[in-house]
Amino acid sequence: QVQLVESGGGLVQAGGSLRLSCVTSGRTSSTYAAGWFRQAPGKEREFVATIRWSSGLSYYEDSVKGRFTISRDNAKNTVYLQMNSLKPEDTAIYYCAVGVRPLGVLMTQSQYDYWGQGTQVTVSS
Repeated sequence: QVQLVESGGGLVQAGGSLRLSCVTSGRTSSTYAAGWFRQAPGKEREFVATIRWSSGLSYYEDSVKGRFTISRDNAKNTVYLQMNSLKPEDTAIYYCAVGVRPLGVLMTQSQYDYWGQGTQVTVSS
């Protein structure tokens, strides 16, 4: 089992920045990749970014490329999402997830095995 706890959400003005953190614990040695998803009100949860735990290789959803950066600290078992140039449409609950199966690039919810409780990000215009 892997437990995940997110933090760092909040209210920010458009153009501002936030950094989300996700601390993992438990059987973290089994982590293949970590990812961030988000769910806006009335919408389905969507992929934001993913990072391969061993290599650091990362992938992003098109709308966040160039604005968001996913990173990880293996020693701290923590994954981060640095969000710059935030827009009102980035408003959502952001979820951290961990996948333990080597399925290539993990961009769908079903590829992930463990989830955090979510952290709210609100961007005002």
